[in-house]
Amino acid sequence: MPPEHNKTVKDLRAGRRSGLTLVLPLVILAAMGIWFWTTRGVDSSAQANEERRVQSTLHLETFVLNLADADQRTYLRVGIDLGLNREPRPGAEAVPVAEVRDTILGVLAEAKVNDLMTAAGKAKLKEELLHALAERVPQLGVEEVYFTEFLIQR
Repeated sequence: MPPEHNKTVKDLRAGRRSGLTLVLPLVILAAMGIWFWTTRGVDSSAQANEERRVQSTLHLETFVLNLADADQRTYLRVGIDLGLNREPRPGAEAVPVAEVRDTILGVLAEAKVNDLMTAAGKAKLKEELLHALAERVPQLGVEEVYFTEFLIQR
């Protein structure tokens, strides 16, 4: 074989290798993108199931109260909406707003200021509110507690 032919074959093999070095990362990147997209879809469907559990929200007037703080006066101003698992039927049954507010105030009055300053403390407060409302007014069907306003003043 002429030396020119060997050079051409070497050039072709080198071209294939450089093509692989370009294509292979693109294929891996595409596979990662598809994996991310499909797993993200699973999370979205879980979120959609969560949202279907909440059928309506009940808006409550803002709460303002003194918190238990040994060193100083501390006030909490918090807006709360409740996520309900069904739509309240107008006229058929009245929402027990006074009982709901009393339950919430009872839980808030026991809250410690330093706990409410952290995200974990706020999450715990939501759990406590949810548990107290499920125990005291189960007919309401509270599934979620939403803070629409949260202000601590010292």
